[in-house]
Amino acid sequence: MSTQMCHADPRVQDVSSCFAALRQLCSICRSTSAAVLLSLVVSLVLSRLDYGNATLASLPGNELNRLQSVMNATARLVCSVRKYEHITPLLRDLYWLRVPQRIEFKLSVLVFRCLRHVVDVDTRKRLRSSSTSAVVTPSMIGDRAFFVAAPRVWHTLPSSVTASETLGTFKRRLKTHLFASSFR
Repeated sequence: MSTQMCHADPRVQDVSSCFAALRQLCSICRSTSAAVLLSLVVSLVLSRLDYGNATLASLPGNELNRLQSVMNATARLVCSVRKYEHITPLLRDLYWLRVPQRIEFKLSVLVFRCLRHVVDVDTRKRLRSSSTSAVVTPSMIGDRAFFVAAPRVWHTLPSSVTASETLGTFKRRLKTHLFASSFR
């Protein structure tokens, strides 16, 4: 039995640990304020979902659905609604991105940071590539690799987002863009 646990898929363990944390939070939710519950949920559950989620690019739909089920259960706990209530209004009210958009968000932020780092290096400032936000997308079969998935996501973003000057502005515009495209 211990050998099965060692070779288990880490995403399965993440989903299990998230649901375990939700069960524990559910037992104390009536004795805490909504703000405290939200803070606990973000730090104990959503941070686990977001940790390393850039590696989840192009994950099969059934795996994304399992991660999304954690987000849905978390939103239901925070909003104190029953299991079968529709989830879209809850996610919209909480201003939470769905799992695929959270992955796109992380990939885009990493690309933005990489591009800004290239601009900040003195020897690179003279290159033409330092003044553009274009990223080369290699044509490869392994579409889950960062150097393939990140440029693919980057090129779907509007120039109003990619032309941001600061990381804070970029994140704000990116979340607004992803939120709008997710909840049309």
